[in-house]
Amino acid sequence: MRVSRFVLPVVALLAAACGASASDQQLKPAESALVGVTMPTTSSERWIHDGENIKRDLEAHGHRVDLQYAENDVPTQVKQIEGQIAKGAKLLIIASVDGSALTKPLQRAADARIPVIAYDRLLRGSPNVDYYATFENFRVGVYQAESLLTGLHLRTADGRPGPATGPFNIELFAGSPDDNNATFFFNGAMSVLKPYLDDGSVVVRSGQTDFQSVTTLRWDGETARKRMEDVLATTYRRTKVNGVLSPYDGISLGILTALKNNGYGPVFPIVTGQDAELGSVKSIIADQQYSTIYKDTRELATVTALMADAVLKDRTPPQLNNLNDYHNGVKVVPAFLLNPVSVNKANYHKVLVESGYYTDAQLR
Repeated sequence: MRVSRFVLPVVALLAAACGASASDQQLKPAESALVGVTMPTTSSERWIHDGENIKRDLEAHGHRVDLQYAENDVPTQVKQIEGQIAKGAKLLIIASVDGSALTKPLQRAADARIPVIAYDRLLRGSPNVDYYATFENFRVGVYQAESLLTGLHLRTADGRPGPATGPFNIELFAGSPDDNNATFFFNGAMSVLKPYLDDGSVVVRSGQTDFQSVTTLRWDGETARKRMEDVLATTYRRTKVNGVLSPYDGISLGILTALKNNGYGPVFPIVTGQDAELGSVKSIIADQQYSTIYKDTRELATVTALMADAVLKDRTPPQLNNLNDYHNGVKVVPAFLLNPVSVNKANYHKVLVESGYYTDAQLR
């Protein structure tokens, strides 16, 4: 995969969006439109925030919003999308439960001439996806693996060789196999880990190194806990695991529960994560989880709302910055990518508190 060379800051995008010509604005006045927004679940706090942020930003553009959560059930999400089409939605924003399971409602949307924006999870197997808004997902995996190696002292924070030599025992977890992002995260991480695996600095003692062996359906923390328990029982009776590559905070907390149940602590293996969920940030502060990847969903919602507003005014979104890398099996979907940020105990306050994402009181 070729990662885009740059990611535009949101301030620049706002300026670009405001830079439409006066004649364009006169020809395409802002009109209130119904926008259907479907999110996968309320079991993850990040999706709750995503939905709330998108609704707020779309309403700020003068549009009406039908916001639905599918609770990780594909038939429910199909019904929700079909219901939004029936209500007269003029545009759909979809964060899918299963990115390959929505071809029929997407075809119904196309038949009704309703454009579709895939939100953070690519919609696969359909030509009826107009745009994609997400983060640099390959880079997320790179940052997770770099953080794992930094925590093990095999590399320094600035990328130089660290004082440790290993070998260290690590285990690998990946996200849900029906989510396109999970592959990007895993491939990004393995691009960093491969040289260390090749020279024996890190060893996956369970032997579970291919993507299909390490996936976690629906990104479920309990599923991750059970798998980690199994790995510890079968592989680590006489030795210890030193690090775990985890792609998401909910999975990380499941892994940490398994570790605690098997006698680990107060010093824990290096465990990565993603989404800077409140519980995991508290865990990082408490020296349990080592790191997470912060993706400012406020910015993603802002960009997505700008894209939607442009499409509703029959304009090409000015926010697009990747036109080559996101092929959904049928077509390349034009995309906008935001940058993620790696967060650990050393920088969480600057990144998360000083930016206003959390308050000190929330993290106590």
